[in-house]
Formats: sequence, C-alpha cells, structure tokens
Amino acid sequence: MPLLDIETKNGFTYPIIYKEFFLDGMLNVGEYGPDWYTTVYPKLKENPTLLLHSYDFELLNLKGVNEAIDELSDPEGYREIKEEFKFIPFGQSGAGDHYCFFVNEENNGENPIVFVWHDMNEVNYLAKNMQDFVFRMLLTDMSDQDVYNDVSDEEFKDNLERVLKTHKKYLTDKQNDVLQTVFNREIIDYEILLPKMKEAKRGLLTDVELKKTLAEVIPFDKMDSSFEYSSES
Repeated sequence: MPLLDIETKNGFTYPIIYKEFFLDGMLNVGEYGPDWYTTVYPKLKENPTLLLHSYDFELLNLKGVNEAIDELSDPEGYREIKEEFKFIPFGQSGAGDHYCFFVNEENNGENPIVFVWHDMNEVNYLAKNMQDFVFRMLLTDMSDQDVYNDVSDEEFKDNLERVLKTHKKYLTDKQNDVLQTVFNREIIDYEILLPKMKEAKRGLLTDVELKKTLAEVIPFDKMDSSFEYSSES
C-alpha cells in the first residue's frame, strides 16, 4: 500500500479520512503532463477527485507527494526549513507552494492543515484537520466564480454540484447542510474592499459571509495565523 510506504519512511500516520480518500479513488489524478488537461481531466470531471475544481489547488499524486516531502525536508533546500518542523504535503499551488499536514501538532490522529509558501518564510494555518480543510475549500470555491476564465453560471454550478456529490460522505451533517444551503442560493456580484481599491467578485456568498461561516462551522483558534519556518529572514 503506497500510503503505508510514505508513513513508514517518514514516521507519520495519515488521518483516517485521507486513507478513505485513497481507498475510494479520490486521490487518483493520474500522471501530470502537457496532455493531462485534455486527456485525464475530462474523465475526472464527471466524478471529481479531491478538490478537483478548487482554485489554485493541484492534488499531488503519490509520486509527487514523495518528491515534495524530499524537497521540504532537504536541509540544503532553498527554503532552509528548520529541522524540527515536519510537513507532509498533499497538494500544491500553481506557484509551487504546498498544502501540508503539520506533523508537529498531531492531536488524536489529526493534524492541522497548513500552507507552506515557497517564496516567503511563512506557514499559514488553514484548518484544524483535513475534514475541516475540505469544507473550507468547498465553501471558498462557492464564493469565487472564475470569471477571469469566463466560467459560465451554468458550468460554475454544475462543477459545484458534482464536487458536492463526491465529497459529501467525508463531511459532517452540519457541514453538508451549510454547503447545500449556500449552493441553493442565487449567484451574486459583490466587491472585496482592499486597502487601496475594490475588487469585483461573483459567487454564492460574499467574502464577509465566508469568513463568518468558517468561524461558526469550523472554529480554530489558529486559523489564518502564521509562523516562520526558517531562521533565515
């Protein structure tokens, strides 16, 4: 079992939910390459794998996980991550940042999910466990229709509906109820207030509603806080 190999090699135990993802085929994203989007993606779209449509999230296959672990644990790597920190990545951003289990803070078989930047000496806490992270990502997706790539209202809702179908079994009843309630809304246009400008957005809930709902449904005292992973400034 490949997950067991990773666990044995790194002295880490995956949470039960991630092992369920593996057994259910939710991690089967194939081999990435120049033709992945045209040959593999269409087959996955009907029954989406883990967070298939989430913004700036690329699920790592097991080969990619092993490579990323080696990269993050390399004492001579450009990040110069402190030896006491242990991250087990499972996804990455388009820029090469990593979504990881934070091994140091394991609690009853669960690990916080963190975002390890590649170009900043910073780690952000995203959720207290994998289940809450999936909820956070799905709710965030609902707030942000990809108008930049001209995703239509119909495609936006269709993608969300398919994702909710394949992810439902891994979430709590309350989390599913919240997602379904938001999904049933009408799409709205809204603005995010930035320090010096406003940014137009489109989705099923505003950024303010998103933050409030996350705090209510998946409370986590460290959510969105950060720490430095290297002694180098």
